[in-house]
Amino acid sequence: MNLSALQTLRAIMVHGNFTAAGAAMGCTPSAVSLQVKQLEQYFGQPLFDRSTRVVRPTPFAVEVASAASEFTQRLEALRSRPSLRVEGKFRLGVITSMQSDLLPDALRILRDRHSALEVRIPPMNDTDELLTELRAGRIDAALVVRPDSGGSTRFVWHEVNRQPYVMLAPPDSAEDDPKTLLKTRDWIAYDTGLPGGRVAARHARLLVPGIASSMELRSVDAIVSMVGTGWGVAIVPRPRSRLVSAYGVNVVSLGRKAPFRRISLVWRRADDGDRKIAAVAEAFDELKIGAAS
Repeated sequence: MNLSALQTLRAIMVHGNFTAAGAAMGCTPSAVSLQVKQLEQYFGQPLFDRSTRVVRPTPFAVEVASAASEFTQRLEALRSRPSLRVEGKFRLGVITSMQSDLLPDALRILRDRHSALEVRIPPMNDTDELLTELRAGRIDAALVVRPDSGGSTRFVWHEVNRQPYVMLAPPDSAEDDPKTLLKTRDWIAYDTGLPGGRVAARHARLLVPGIASSMELRSVDAIVSMVGTGWGVAIVPRPRSRLVSAYGVNVVSLGRKAPFRRISLVWRRADDGDRKIAAVAEAFDELKIGAAS
């Protein structure tokens, strides 16, 4: 039994016969008869008296048609109801690198689409710290790097970006071999106090065992700036294209075995289905679709 069969039954009651109902529904009289038989099998009793030349609805058919009419009207009312407003304060924790990458465009989308939603970004930027704050309920969601282990099952992990690690080389560099670049240029390390920095350092030492960095910086933007001055090379999650273009640095692929990190919007599983969280996730998803296209 499906909704179209109920709509056909209503059409029969309105138009008086199978042929007229079929014309109104855009189907043949035989299709109308088939739907009526399906309804009768579903309800386990006849809907029409076929003992005379004129097929007449049974009292039960009148009940079913009335219920179907009420049901359809309620569905239409739900369909035409304006979407519920997303409003109020929303505390969103964001790691440092995403504050200048995904966050600005996502906030623009949210401001344009949900002007009554006030997004607050607390002054925290470390993944572990943000997850602690989220667990305690002091923030509503966080944009963080998902741990290699998959992360706590108490949270919903919604991936919004997958960033491969790349090597950044100075504008005057023509070399495209990561191992040669590390051997001939100073290595600017991504902060090894961060999980992402430790991943980058492991890959650098895989290419050149025992290599030591000339400096260690936490900000990816600062690393790009240093590489842009010609100071050295760095391994970092691929920066946004506008930043790379601004400093003219060369992006060198680390090949098929390049590590990557998963940027996820995460929230408490108990809050799954919250309209504000859904609106924020939708904004980041739109950025992901735009990047893919």
